[in-house]
Amino acid sequence: MKRELRLTSDGSPTLYVPELDETYHSMHGSVQEAQHVFIQNGLTYIGSETKQVKILEVGFGTGLNALLTALYAKENALSVHYVGLEAYPVEEEIWKAINYLDDPEAKAFYTQIMALPFGVTKAYDASFTLCKLAFSIQEWATTEKFDLIYYDAFGPRAQPEMWALAIFEKLYYLLNPGGAIVTYCAQGQFKRHLKSLGLRVEGLPGPPGKREMTRGVKV
Repeated sequence: MKRELRLTSDGSPTLYVPELDETYHSMHGSVQEAQHVFIQNGLTYIGSETKQVKILEVGFGTGLNALLTALYAKENALSVHYVGLEAYPVEEEIWKAINYLDDPEAKAFYTQIMALPFGVTKAYDASFTLCKLAFSIQEWATTEKFDLIYYDAFGPRAQPEMWALAIFEKLYYLLNPGGAIVTYCAQGQFKRHLKSLGLRVEGLPGPPGKREMTRGVKV
């Protein structure tokens, strides 16, 4: 998969995939989108109820969500176990050119999480344990349960197969009761899929440039 580095409106980078005509993040701002969708409306929501959070990310991509999650966990005394699925890992020469945050410690930590081999589980400290897996959600088999799912696949236009009901049936069974799935997507059919599974679907204000995002809660 060919990928090109591009800058978004908040000055943070993203990747562009020509064959899909799709970017990994909003062109209105990679970091602010990730903070809004996954941290503010995902981790903060779940972390208000428990200090130990198990997270599954579908679409590990450039590692931005993992980086922001680790920083938030450390600042808020959370213990996060994070599993990231990525069917098309980003090449080292590309992620080495990415700079999300100016803080030297954050930069160093980003290098550590991106350099971690796939299939290896590593505890960086008491607040963050990471395991990256080079699988698609369709291929991956597990009995592990999660409190929070970051669904960060490419959008329905670019990858309609990633928004099929069968995928969300699988994710539903991986969620603990009270757990949530969060995504930037607010497509009507996607929300109907979640409702059909019994999730409580919440349409929330989206990040800059997007009117709405979605959170589904397993009640």
